[in-house]
Amino acid sequence: MSLQNTARPLWLTFDCYGTLIQWDEGLQAAARQILEAKPGHTVDPQKLIGVYDHHEHALEQTPPHRSFREVAGAGLRLALEELGLQSDSSDAEVLTGRISAMPPFPEVVNTLQQLKAGGYRLCIVSNTDDDIIAGNVAQLGGHIDRVITAQQAGAYKPARRLFDYAHEQLGVTRDEVVHICASPHLDHAAARDIGFRCVWIDRGTGRALLPDYTPDATLATLDQVPALFTTLGW
Repeated sequence: MSLQNTARPLWLTFDCYGTLIQWDEGLQAAARQILEAKPGHTVDPQKLIGVYDHHEHALEQTPPHRSFREVAGAGLRLALEELGLQSDSSDAEVLTGRISAMPPFPEVVNTLQQLKAGGYRLCIVSNTDDDIIAGNVAQLGGHIDRVITAQQAGAYKPARRLFDYAHEQLGVTRDEVVHICASPHLDHAAARDIGFRCVWIDRGTGRALLPDYTPDATLATLDQVPALFTTLGW
């Protein structure tokens, strides 16, 4: 599918972490800090992140719905235990505190300003809690019009319920939105299942496309979005 000959969207929705906010870098810093408090270990921070991701994603899709703070804490505890490390309550606080403080990528704030000046309304749709993402949104220059979270919807990506909830809250159909994201596993799966337009920001992290879905456009950084939209006549 292509964005050519499609209508200009009313809203742009964004994945937050990895698209607007430096998720991988922040998560590595959190893993290092957590491991530094556990003397004598030989665990690589990237290994901890990989095991944590597995448990976090599984818990997000396991009923009943729980807050991201709970899911993150449980996922981290399971990951540490799997790696033979002692866990304590402060570990989860380090993780969620680090997430909330993660900064935007260098080009993000100026790009959001450009898009806002171009008449688009901007919304974040994210797998997190309101209080955690508030620290990230505060760093985005006041350009975000709405923030819709898994906490509000009672569901996590890739379940379509979160996006259906977002579209209902924005008062739009899927054809009046373009979603901009970095995560094939979460956001592309929803775009495939629901049918909304999707721009992939591929920052070279090694995340692979789904075998049965191709985004409508692929860009390396967010600041390429305004030029893309100009070529489309938007």
